[in-house]
Amino acid sequence: MNIKVLDTTLRDGEQTPGVSLTPLEKLRIASKLEEIGIDFIEAGSAITSEGERESIKEITKQGFNAEILSFSRPLNVDIDYCLECDVDAVNLVVPTSDLHISDKLNTTRDKLIDLSNDAIDYCKDHGLIVEISAEDASRSDVDFLREVFLNAIDHKADRLCVCDTVGILTPDSSYDLFSRLNNLNAPLSVHCHNDFGLAVANTLSAVKAGASEIHTTVNGIGERAGNTSFEECIVSIDRLLPEFSTNVQIGEIYDISKLVARSTGVYIQPNKAIVGENAFAHESGIHSDGIIKNSATYEPITPELVGRKRKFILGKHMGTHGLDSRLKELGMNVNKDQLNQICNDIKDLADKGKTVTDVDLQAIADNVLQINHEDRIRLDEVTIVSGNKVMPTASVKITIDNEEILNAGVGVGPVDAAINALKSLDMFKDIALIEYHVDAITGGTDAFIDVIIKLQQGDKVVSARGTEPDIINASVKAYIAGVNRLLRD
Repeated sequence: MNIKVLDTTLRDGEQTPGVSLTPLEKLRIASKLEEIGIDFIEAGSAITSEGERESIKEITKQGFNAEILSFSRPLNVDIDYCLECDVDAVNLVVPTSDLHISDKLNTTRDKLIDLSNDAIDYCKDHGLIVEISAEDASRSDVDFLREVFLNAIDHKADRLCVCDTVGILTPDSSYDLFSRLNNLNAPLSVHCHNDFGLAVANTLSAVKAGASEIHTTVNGIGERAGNTSFEECIVSIDRLLPEFSTNVQIGEIYDISKLVARSTGVYIQPNKAIVGENAFAHESGIHSDGIIKNSATYEPITPELVGRKRKFILGKHMGTHGLDSRLKELGMNVNKDQLNQICNDIKDLADKGKTVTDVDLQAIADNVLQINHEDRIRLDEVTIVSGNKVMPTASVKITIDNEEILNAGVGVGPVDAAINALKSLDMFKDIALIEYHVDAITGGTDAFIDVIIKLQQGDKVVSARGTEPDIINASVKAYIAGVNRLLRD
């Protein structure tokens, strides 16, 4: 059975405290959702503001295959704004719990049904598809909930949605609730919140009980503890519920996760399933050994399935198999005694509380192998001109193979200008700076700065470090150290 996906990242997800997306950011996310096969995109809430309406209009103008919806209360003024935005459908949200009916709306059950029916009629008269969402359905009287839905079907509502608005369902109660509602002769969808960390589990139970549509947000963002996590739910359906499927291109999941994280500024916890940075990272020696022999030993899915790559982490729990694999990736072949010595040295470093990076690994391995490198490039001098009304400009003097070279560059800041002064030289043009990280090692304005970078040339990636009180010098030294490593290799 094919399960349809309604993504509400642009509406419910944007209600995450501190998140406010620009029209361009919304369009980028919507375009990616369309690209990866989402069936329904809730683009926003048209009643919210003029800016929100402009964002929705930009999305509806694209002619996506996905159905574009706006959130709407059961009020003509809301629906009129939806019509102005030229959406295909409305997510018509109608409270159905006595708590909401009496305390929030100060009305009665009968008046609530009339309000719902009138709103559906108004939508259908104006050519809109209607998904009626029963707000706080998980705390509603089920018989009354059925009555609201049956009335909605009589008035030509297209889809019915059960909302666990405050996340109180459990997998068992979710299955029971949807089992009691799956015979209403209309597609049934599930919208869960994650207040108790059960949104994905409750959504999967609803699917098993008859729901044919799920509501999600990318990275599980949303108010309070968030909504059903898109990536966790999609991969779980694909791998754990073989009788069900979706139209989502699973290999694109990591890309849209990173896009939403960058656009919203909402940090993804490292241990988050599927998209967290540690989801396919291994440090334990036993695990690394098993993974190298057969990845299924300690991974339920391959990282490539969702657009990821496996990582072996350097640390005190590491074993020699994972270490040897990482050394080979760095182009270093060692014998058994050398491998054991490098492993012991790394564990000594980790026991001191230090995070072991590829730069540390390179230094330790060089020491064990007694490699003395002859660097082709040497930094002689860096000069910076920068100010409020001056474009940052850098001149860099370096020596390459005993030839002194002076070059200049500009950038958005002094570090960028200094690196650009190097990158414009022919020797550096095919080298890409793919990662840049800065730490202050000591306190105070005279703190030592530790700059760690990653450079890529073709299919080879190297790390390098520069440590100086001056961030510009540290950055340039790290960059040149990395280039020297690439040239050696």
